[in-house]
Amino acid sequence: MSRVGKNPVPVPANVEVNLSASEVSVKGPLGTLRRNLVSDISIERDGNNLLVKATNDSKHANAMSGTMRALLANMVHGVTNGFEKKLTLVGVGYRAQAAGEVLNLTLGFSHPVAHRMPEGVKAETPSQTEVLVKGIDKQQVGQVAAEIRAYRRPEPYKGKGVRYADEVIVMKETKKK
Repeated sequence: MSRVGKNPVPVPANVEVNLSASEVSVKGPLGTLRRNLVSDISIERDGNNLLVKATNDSKHANAMSGTMRALLANMVHGVTNGFEKKLTLVGVGYRAQAAGEVLNLTLGFSHPVAHRMPEGVKAETPSQTEVLVKGIDKQQVGQVAAEIRAYRRPEPYKGKGVRYADEVIVMKETKKK
């Protein structure tokens, strides 16, 4: 069995987990998340822990037990604390402004870019060059951050563009005459 899949998922007191044959739902102070279960996996409740077990000894079931355990842990973390990605805009005149469900970006194009936030994800702009993407679903927060970054990826010569706050850009040397 997967080493990750063997670890139990601790469930805090303020989180409610509902298990059914084909779906698991996790409800916490920040919201509710649902996920369909794979047929090779079973989830059992053991006090304040959730145990993920493979129903057969196939390679697929072994792999999916670790995957489902990680997804469950992310669901529990998301409904209690939430997830956050921080983006930084580097470049002269690059700005961001959150207006409701729309993130307005000025990235050096001839037109402003308006990125609409999906349901369950919010964008905040503490300063004009910082964007915080927040939500309870880790996959959705990461996807939205990647879509915003894709408008203007960091280029390797000056480092201009939209980058993750912890991202390191390897700079190239310019041409010599």
